[in-house]
Amino acid sequence: MKKLVFLLISFVALLNAQNPLLIPDTLSGSTINLALKQGTVAFYNPQVTNTYGANGNILGPTLILNKNYSVTINVNNQLPDTTTIHWHGLHVSPLNDGGPHITIPPTTTWSPSFKVKDWAATYWYHPHLHMHTNDHVQKGIAGFIIVRDSVERLINLPRTYGVDDFPLAIQTKAFDVNKQIVVLSALDTAVMINATLKPFLNAPAQVVRFRVLNGSSERAYNIGFTGNKTFFQIASDGGLLTAPLSMTRLRLLPGERAEILIDLAPYNGQSFDMISFGAELPNAIYGAAQPGMGPGQVIPSYSLNPLNGNNFTLLKLNVVSATANPVTTMPTALVAHNPWPQASAAITRTLIFMAANMGPTAIQGPFMINNQMFDMNVINYQIPFNNVEIWQLQNQTPIAHPFHIHDVHFYVLDINGNPPPLNEQGRKDVIMVPAGNSIVRFITKFETFYNDTAPYMYHCHMLTHEDEGMMGQFVVNSPIGISIKENALTNKSLVLYPNPGTDKVYVKVEKQNSTYLVADVMGKIVLSGTLNTTKNFIDIGELKNGVYFVKFDSSKTHKLIKE
Repeated sequence: MKKLVFLLISFVALLNAQNPLLIPDTLSGSTINLALKQGTVAFYNPQVTNTYGANGNILGPTLILNKNYSVTINVNNQLPDTTTIHWHGLHVSPLNDGGPHITIPPTTTWSPSFKVKDWAATYWYHPHLHMHTNDHVQKGIAGFIIVRDSVERLINLPRTYGVDDFPLAIQTKAFDVNKQIVVLSALDTAVMINATLKPFLNAPAQVVRFRVLNGSSERAYNIGFTGNKTFFQIASDGGLLTAPLSMTRLRLLPGERAEILIDLAPYNGQSFDMISFGAELPNAIYGAAQPGMGPGQVIPSYSLNPLNGNNFTLLKLNVVSATANPVTTMPTALVAHNPWPQASAAITRTLIFMAANMGPTAIQGPFMINNQMFDMNVINYQIPFNNVEIWQLQNQTPIAHPFHIHDVHFYVLDINGNPPPLNEQGRKDVIMVPAGNSIVRFITKFETFYNDTAPYMYHCHMLTHEDEGMMGQFVVNSPIGISIKENALTNKSLVLYPNPGTDKVYVKVEKQNSTYLVADVMGKIVLSGTLNTTKNFIDIGELKNGVYFVKFDSSKTHKLIKE
């Protein structure tokens, strides 16, 4: 009897055991190498779960980038599947964006190179293969990107990674009886932060910074702390806010990020929890007690999940002694914002979210945008370069959708005609569009990059919805007048003509023995060579008609059209 009681106590202790929070390693510099590979993790020791990861068994390292610095990221795919990697939130060209068109087959390496143009903020990377995004993310591939800049550096903020500045990727997963990840299931009962079940963190008794990412496939979180402790949001998706915002709840939908500060000094030696207050989520949000607009809208097995409509712990915080040089005060001001005036918008585009099916199964999807399912071969919008635009998102479905757009950040104008909450008035790339015919409007500018054939995506960031077709794509067209007079492409040191060309294009460059690379719209190198006094042309006769990109030595890339 004593032995049985002891075993029962041990089993209960095991169920309640806490695990130290995994803090991902960091990578920085001008060249970063990522290897996507299969792995295993003993979430439920001794049973082993098969996973995917970048440079490890699960998740990936945090990439530390600096604004205005250039970086090349070599992504080597050692998985058995083709995949992609999208730099979520980064303002990069479409050929560097890592959308579903930029695939990485097994045993190959994709090497995007770009100059970092973004504000200091928390971004992330994850796969984006059409119809397999949820599969690859659920199996484990995701990682943080932290961008630093000179403006943020002047503010007295915690920024020592893993000491007073912590990344927190919140996810839920479903497991089968063999403890393997179930990709499509409403029984995502396993709550993780940084791939850690029941995590705890020893945090110093001072002001600490949490970079919070909702990396889940579908679930929304309503974040707060035991005893309704006050914290301050300082940043949204695309950078710092105007000033810290005092709050006790922070709602994040899939894909959204926020940076928060909390002063732990008064709690030295104490422990308390970070909680998702799911019982307070309004209906028609995934994670609320009722996921749809009415009780008739049912998701299979949703009501069996104890997380839905209930509060649950995300992270246990144990407050320990302060560090040697702690941040002890909250900033009073952060950065200035200058949204584009509405009068400067050239067009308002209306995107209507619709369910493919009517009636009680409407909430189960699939969902469409403007009555269209995603088609890899259809460009939904042709957007003029440098256009300032208003996008109006109208949700006619019975569930809220987190809308994400690639390439740009935006400012929310209004939600159902009302100003957005203060914490959603900064730079965003994901916004929740409530159910019930709600309307969200935002304003943005399509600047810096253009490409007449390579698209960017926009989609719902509930990964199941995205994979089923709730996605569209747009190209940012070359500016009018990009073609140079006399059918040539010129700058101070280069002449490329004729453009468009058929058999040969002639090149005049100041530097002799210049090397060149010609790439197609997918980034594949199709020609290369060297120019000199005896060979001053590129032979394009064997190329198919289309758009190509020519790079000479280390100069910028130029567009070439083969007719």
